[in-house]
Amino acid sequence: MKHHRLSAFLTPLLAVLFLMSTPSASATSTAESNTTEIAVFGSGCFWCTEAVFERVPGVKRVVSGYTGGHVPNPTYEQICRGDTGHAEVTRIEFDPALVSFEKLLEVFFDSHDPTTLNRQGADEGPQYRSAIFYVNEAQQRAAARAKIAAQAQFDDPIVTEITPLGKFYEAENYHQDYFKNNPNAGYCTFVIKPKVRKLQQQGKISAERTAQE
Repeated sequence: MKHHRLSAFLTPLLAVLFLMSTPSASATSTAESNTTEIAVFGSGCFWCTEAVFERVPGVKRVVSGYTGGHVPNPTYEQICRGDTGHAEVTRIEFDPALVSFEKLLEVFFDSHDPTTLNRQGADEGPQYRSAIFYVNEAQQRAAARAKIAAQAQFDDPIVTEITPLGKFYEAENYHQDYFKNNPNAGYCTFVIKPKVRKLQQQGKISAERTAQE
């Protein structure tokens, strides 16, 4: 009878000890969460920007599009004329448990020249302007701090605009994943590949594409 009583006492105790010694799901999994946030940046041609941010660990999805203008449902042809007010941008969906908005801002300022007004290299026009479109006050404050910090890297003043995000229009299908789908196109060969390679060598982005299809 004593053995049965001891067994009855030990069984639930052992079960508790086993549960305490077994790593929980949160402890054994990565820090990935089910919550994502949005960042929207304009830094020249969105083919370049997309290729860069698709290689930032923690970024889930990158969509090329247009925002910041006054023409509803703009087309690429209208954007290229430079009279719609829109900028070519990328809408970046990211997991804040894996990459912070501040880190994305660092990559943003490292991946283009924010001191040239309405121009990036040979791409010229207001659609190519340097811009951060914030979605809340926290992003606005972070963007302002990042802009001040980045100024130390440049002799000329940074002209990046910081403005609230308005309506975002997704670009035409052929613009999405452009670098991935057109690796041998001239623009990809001579502009995007060198930029991506430089950022990879600096450890700013991953060696492989990490965003989802």
